[in-house]
Amino acid sequence: MTAENRKPHTRLMRAGLALEESRLYWQHVDPAVANPQRALDAFEGRWFGNKSLRRVKVLLATFAERFDAFPDALDVLRRWQPADLPTRRNLCHWHAQLTDPLYRAFTSELLPQRRIHPEPSIDRDVTVRWLEHRTQGKWSPTSTVRMANGLLTAAAEAGFCSRNPGRRRLASPEVTDAALTYLLYLLREVEFEGTLLENPYLGSLGLSGIALEQPLRRLNALAFRRMGELTDFGWRYGNLATWAQNELHLTEKTMHAFRATEAT
Repeated sequence: MTAENRKPHTRLMRAGLALEESRLYWQHVDPAVANPQRALDAFEGRWFGNKSLRRVKVLLATFAERFDAFPDALDVLRRWQPADLPTRRNLCHWHAQLTDPLYRAFTSELLPQRRIHPEPSIDRDVTVRWLEHRTQGKWSPTSTVRMANGLLTAAAEAGFCSRNPGRRRLASPEVTDAALTYLLYLLREVEFEGTLLENPYLGSLGLSGIALEQPLRRLNALAFRRMGELTDFGWRYGNLATWAQNELHLTEKTMHAFRATEAT
């Protein structure tokens, strides 16, 4: 079973959530092709438009960590390629959380704390202080500031805060039913801290307790009931791939048809 990453790193300094580039990656990537051939294919095939080979390599390394580490999920994403922005935001946010413990803590611990302030906001100074505490002062000031900027940029892409520099107003991103179902089926196959209904992935979006129960009751692929202090939680499908094939109607035929349409 794949586990969430618990080793801090600085990849967000070089690449944020990359919402559009992620969709293009799902569209083009062939998991059977490894680097350096994958990098050449992406650059020469202009997967990401006019980006330099150096930038393409950064994106590929980032996406390999976020998506290739979960092969069944990547297969679903390659077939699905969700076009609507809210769903894509949710998926990219959760995959970044799975593979980046600093981003996971930032979005599930610090941002919820800031959201209960009378004037909910976040800025670089607050983020730098949080990072210094989190890393126990082991990073240089330059690295800390760069990582703070990376965290804020990714949070803005995910819809947690405004994009303007300085003090950023906090917001609550929309969570789509399809994305929520995807996450729950994915977490079923991942080793992570917390429980299926109480964890940083749901908590980062304010989904816990009663706030989570209402959307859970809407999901066709799950069965959720609460009786007093007891909860009954069941699965309609055996795994993520089976859910996708049945609920999203994704097959090899539809995937090839989509690619043929894109080519024309």
